[in-house]
Amino acid sequence: MGSVSDDANDRNLGLFSDLEAPSINDGVVELTFKSSKQDGYPVWSENKSKLIQQYVRFFILVTKHGTYIDGFAGPQVEQYNDESWSAKRVLEIQPPWLRRFILCDMNPRQVEHLDKLVADRRALGDKRKIEIHRGDFNTVIEQVLVPGSIREKEATFCLLDQRTFECKWDTVRKIAEYKKTNTKIEQFYFLAVGWLGRSIAALKDDKKLREWWGRDDIELPRSTSHSVELARLFSHRFMRELGYASAAAWPIYERSDGGRGKVMYYMIHATDHEEAPKLMNRAYKAATLASQPMEHTQACFDGEGFDLGDIAKRYDANE
Repeated sequence: MGSVSDDANDRNLGLFSDLEAPSINDGVVELTFKSSKQDGYPVWSENKSKLIQQYVRFFILVTKHGTYIDGFAGPQVEQYNDESWSAKRVLEIQPPWLRRFILCDMNPRQVEHLDKLVADRRALGDKRKIEIHRGDFNTVIEQVLVPGSIREKEATFCLLDQRTFECKWDTVRKIAEYKKTNTKIEQFYFLAVGWLGRSIAALKDDKKLREWWGRDDIELPRSTSHSVELARLFSHRFMRELGYASAAAWPIYERSDGGRGKVMYYMIHATDHEEAPKLMNRAYKAATLASQPMEHTQACFDGEGFDLGDIAKRYDANE
């Protein structure tokens, strides 16, 4: 299947232009929907993999192709479940239009989980390109982003679901600067604000903090006590330093039966696609609902006047 022209991408993304845009206050998303089964709950930490899955799924319904990079791809915890593992959920997206998966982890046990995941996919007949890179993603990124490895027009998503300080800012910058003539690689950067202050205070020296922050003014993150302000700093940096057209911090909450609970993460969604924040808004609302078949997704968009089947036909006509 050939590449889709930029004009075709713009036209098809435009079909989603009437979707509701998120409310963004200076780089941070403000939730405007109620915590109800009808409108969707705030995304809890255990649902963040569903958020990634939902967004990528919606996006490839437009692009019909894509490459997925996961810098910390093993399950977050040893006692994981399949529902909370982002790499597994993305591999299960239907239709299977993502063409290539680049999964990285440096923990030997996590790599074992990844090897088994790939074996399970092969047993199901999945013949797509699935790569496992063993090692520190900050080093492995040099192997991943070799010139020509990812086509300029390939829709590309990179998940950086770090635990705390694992992803150096220089790595984030390399990802942003890889494409030279087209839209940058989309990034989903997780900022662990729930315990970040304690983690910074526990550091024995400044080297790790300086590499993670990527600048010498490390007193700025160290002295920023409010998580929303720290999230805002990162959103600004993705736009002002790295040149993304949009960067918004989406709150990921601690589970609470009585309300939203504490914000444990902010996911910084950095993109150059004008309509992408609207797709993320829908993905966020859908993230705590059960995974739905294609027919249900079509029904959701039917109410807003969009025919996903027609979008697919348009792509076929362009290829």
